[in-house]
Amino acid sequence: MRVPVPPVLVCGALLLVASCGWSRADDGGEGRVPGAPAGITAAAGSATSVHVMWNAAPEGTGVRSYEVYRGTTKVAGVPGSQHMVDVTRLRPSTSYAFTVRARDTAGRLGPPSRVVRARTPAVEAADREAPTRPPKTTGRAVGSRAVQLSWGASRDDRGVLSYDVYQGGVKIHSVGGNQTAAVVTGLRPGSRYVFTVRARDAADNLSPAGAPVRLTTPGSDDGRSTAPAGFTAATHRSGGAYYIDLAWDPPRTDGVITEYQIQLDGTAATSLVWGGTPPRGRAHHSFYAGTAAGEEHRVRLRARLPDGTWGGYSAERTVTTGG
Repeated sequence: MRVPVPPVLVCGALLLVASCGWSRADDGGEGRVPGAPAGITAAAGSATSVHVMWNAAPEGTGVRSYEVYRGTTKVAGVPGSQHMVDVTRLRPSTSYAFTVRARDTAGRLGPPSRVVRARTPAVEAADREAPTRPPKTTGRAVGSRAVQLSWGASRDDRGVLSYDVYQGGVKIHSVGGNQTAAVVTGLRPGSRYVFTVRARDAADNLSPAGAPVRLTTPGSDDGRSTAPAGFTAATHRSGGAYYIDLAWDPPRTDGVITEYQIQLDGTAATSLVWGGTPPRGRAHHSFYAGTAAGEEHRVRLRARLPDGTWGGYSAERTVTTGG
């Protein structure tokens, strides 16, 4: 599944994360470039950082990455699965302007988003005391693709500036210090998630995490949309041993896939983790299958998606060593 981190719509005490639209730049169908990201927001996360968020691009738009600019200076680049970034090393008590641009898989850079502005607060001298842990963290599913989280206010001697929301161990969101609820969208039906919340003050002191909120979205996901396609398996012999050769097309997701789990004869056999940038297009991998000829094996694989969950399994193939 993709792990969209859409922008923020604030309504009273509830922060709603939702896709609010996406503008397109179209030159007639051929050579289409990504549109300008929509729904961009910016809010100070500390005296020296600003949290910038924007909407996820719709499926099929081919966005590979995003670039974040402070004024005319590029300050961050993130993969297409990420829709937020903390811009750090800023000056306290200073106003900043930010824009975001999308880059597609062909390397083409789209137009900038609208400009958003944020002002960092004054630094608090000698503030080394972190906020208290957010109490009473709770949550509930609000459909098959969204959850609502809520928590009690943390205490801090100088005041809480923001709250950070984590999915698993990854920060996916940040809300203002006066917000004690959020709705996170872009999730998968029938999937388990763990969320935690931490408070942050202007001096960038971070609280311990609140109690984990474990939620399962309703519905079912047959995994077809996230399964590797065109999966094939064969064997070859080398140095007196047999190897199973796999090939597949990575699932089409909003982000880069770097890890796969290979299942052999119904049991997880090995994990494949790309050490650098994964290859584009069709992927290939071989692994050891023993020295005996005539052994039959069933094999399939699945990808760890950009949001940290596992996608659906590929079709299962049967191979015979020496066959």
